[in-house]
Amino acid sequence: MDNEMLDLMTKMYAEMQKGFSKVDERFKQVDGRLEQVDERLNLTDGRLNNMEGEIKDIKTTVLKIEQEHGDKLSALFDGYKQNSDKLDRIEKEVSRHEEIILRRIG
Repeated sequence: MDNEMLDLMTKMYAEMQKGFSKVDERFKQVDGRLEQVDERLNLTDGRLNNMEGEIKDIKTTVLKIEQEHGDKLSALFDGYKQNSDKLDRIEKEVSRHEEIILRRIG
């Protein structure tokens, strides 16, 4: 009976070792994939140096575009207001001349 128990335990130990080696192999595959991801993202000390630099560049560019476009829109609205005021003055002047002409005709 002791031999049977020892044989059974030896079989179980061998099967467990096979299972552990399969798990080890899977972990090695996962580690390999993670290393590839790290290389693609250019990880250094847990930081995304390359991507952080690119994101900063993009933020700077977006802020610059927003500022420039805001300035341009402001200038456009100022120009529109000036044109509108000028048209109002011209319209008043034309109306005044129109009244003078109608008085002279009438």
